[in-house]
Amino acid sequence: MSAIGLKNSAEHKGQANIVRLMDSKSENILLIDDRPENLMVYQSILEELGQNLVVAHSGEEALKLVLKHDFAVILLDVNMPTMDGFETASLIRRRKKSSATPIIFLTAFTDEMGMIQSYASGAVDYLPTPVVPEVLKAKVRVFIELSQMRRQAALQTEERVRRESAEASARNSAFLVKVSEKLTRAQSRTELLRVLVQLPVPNLADVSVAWLKDDEMGGGHLECSTAMGLEGQDGPPESKLSSLPWLKKAAVDVMATGEIHFMDKIPSLALPHTNILPLLGSAIILPLVVQGRTKGCLVLGRQRSSIAYQLDDVPLANDLAYRAGAILENVMLMEKIQEADRRKDEFLGMLAHELRNPLGPIYNAVHLQKLLPPTDPRMADLRDIIDRQAKHMGRLIDDLLDATRLAHGKILLRKERCDLNAIVHQTVADYRTIIEASGLQINVFMPNATVWVDGDPTRLVQAIGNLLHNAHKFTKPGGAITVRLDLKKGGSAATVTVADTGIGIEPKMLSCVFDVFRQAEQGLDRSRGGLGLGLALVKGLVELHNGNVRAASPGPDRGAKFTIELPVESEKKAKAQHTSNMSAPSDKKYRVLVIEDNRDAAQSAEMLLHLEGHDVRTAPTALMGLEFARAFHPQIILCDIGLPEIDGYQVVRSLRQDASLSSAYVIALTGYGRQKDQQQALEAGFDLHLTKPIDYISLRHALTLANSKGDKTEGRSS
Repeated sequence: MSAIGLKNSAEHKGQANIVRLMDSKSENILLIDDRPENLMVYQSILEELGQNLVVAHSGEEALKLVLKHDFAVILLDVNMPTMDGFETASLIRRRKKSSATPIIFLTAFTDEMGMIQSYASGAVDYLPTPVVPEVLKAKVRVFIELSQMRRQAALQTEERVRRESAEASARNSAFLVKVSEKLTRAQSRTELLRVLVQLPVPNLADVSVAWLKDDEMGGGHLECSTAMGLEGQDGPPESKLSSLPWLKKAAVDVMATGEIHFMDKIPSLALPHTNILPLLGSAIILPLVVQGRTKGCLVLGRQRSSIAYQLDDVPLANDLAYRAGAILENVMLMEKIQEADRRKDEFLGMLAHELRNPLGPIYNAVHLQKLLPPTDPRMADLRDIIDRQAKHMGRLIDDLLDATRLAHGKILLRKERCDLNAIVHQTVADYRTIIEASGLQINVFMPNATVWVDGDPTRLVQAIGNLLHNAHKFTKPGGAITVRLDLKKGGSAATVTVADTGIGIEPKMLSCVFDVFRQAEQGLDRSRGGLGLGLALVKGLVELHNGNVRAASPGPDRGAKFTIELPVESEKKAKAQHTSNMSAPSDKKYRVLVIEDNRDAAQSAEMLLHLEGHDVRTAPTALMGLEFARAFHPQIILCDIGLPEIDGYQVVRSLRQDASLSSAYVIALTGYGRQKDQQQALEAGFDLHLTKPIDYISLRHALTLANSKGDKTEGRSS
């Protein structure tokens, strides 16, 4: 151990020096005296103790050192200029960190008053100067040993805390791994909640309660688990929550705020068919969050005999709730997928049933036509049967295709300025006969004014027609259907309301009546029929028009009301000519070539066109069609896409490359009606795309469109 050198008092007055720095295991000893010779003596005496000796030449310097360092003991001279030892000691004691540091006063004055004042200032000992070296070393050594003992105890405490923290962290990690493993096995919300409330008991909670609100069905799920073995409380929750008013209030608060709540002095937890549990002392109520929304809460409670919850318990409890929410999201998604899969299976079975239904009457009518003579008066009835059933089947197929197009955003509106009043009137007229034939009364209330909207007339007729069809299907004979068109106050929007006196809608179905494939329960007879697509199409078509549709019903057997709301065009806008979707048939006659490999389709099209007075040829293959075209020079060509040998796209490309045939009006016939199919046909060179089956009106309309292309057919009419 080297000696501490004295510093020149003239150069270093007011300066403090740590003369020797030992390793971190050594203790710091502060020597305070304004006389260098005294400091040198103290250093010489204490050097053999092997500690860090720090010197200060004034009370001010000593205070600065005390702020920066901890000392095992302070040797303080009483008589110093500016700030004496008593004042210095008092200031050292005021600092919390140094308030317990031992101070030994050194002074030449040993009167009784001086000793009393020394102890009053906070000194632990009082030594007269000159000091006895052995006495000074003995007293300082005691305080060094005490300081070392305190340091060792602190290290041991720190090590114990670190070890306990590591063990707690390992336990928490193992617990959370167990949580994830067990919760991920849950196949339903009820099963997940049952597992969730069992996991925290008894290590994290004496009582665990989980509450999950079911927004769709209006009910919920309640599960409870306790250290006493009480488990499995599910089903309708409101009656059970009423027996747990504190839980009901906590659930409401957490659902509203989405924040963690602490509770204490909780009333007894009473559940149906169970004994009253001991009073709970504290509880943590945590939100169960799914996709940013609070769907329920998890309550962890401890009995009053247990340690109350502290802030340190929150991270683990919150992690448990967070993981439960994440896995709950997966469970809810899985349930939706399973529900969608179930509905899909039901729909496919329903589709097969609905498509087979019209085939029976059609088969029977065709068979009877073969047996009866042409002059039999029943032939007209048979034709009507075939017509009705074919239209019904076409409607089912169209609904299915439109639902697919809507789901993929493939429906394109052909908007124009049209009169909603006229559209409602036309739709009611189309359905009046079938509605009245079913023994129903139809009432119509419309304003005596034009109601202009920017929309696709065909799609608006379809949407309103679907509501009328729905009302007709679910209203028994003797009931009534009311159609009303109103302008909202201010004239910014119009509402079309279709109300009936039919079977009504259950409250739980109101929120999902516009879902695809969603229907109220029907018997095996499926007397009302349908695919569950009509209302979904209404919603999709109305929303494409920037409108909305809503459903209302007082309940079963009390009727239903559907309201479409559409924005209205301002009268200040330029007036547009409101034209019918179907142009009047043309009187012109054409040479028409039908290229179709389906014999029945080709023959029926040929017969229809012959009745219209057109000169018609048919070809069953693409190559024969091209050969007939070069000899026949048709003005209009109806060409199937799916032909043997070469397809319809190649046919139209060959026609466009032939100068003598390039001006023909070529119409594509196909069973594929998707937007991309239409686009592909037009890009290949077709003038028009028609989706099978093609009815008589659509065929006449196609010929009218061909007539409007005078540049292609001029000079070729027969």
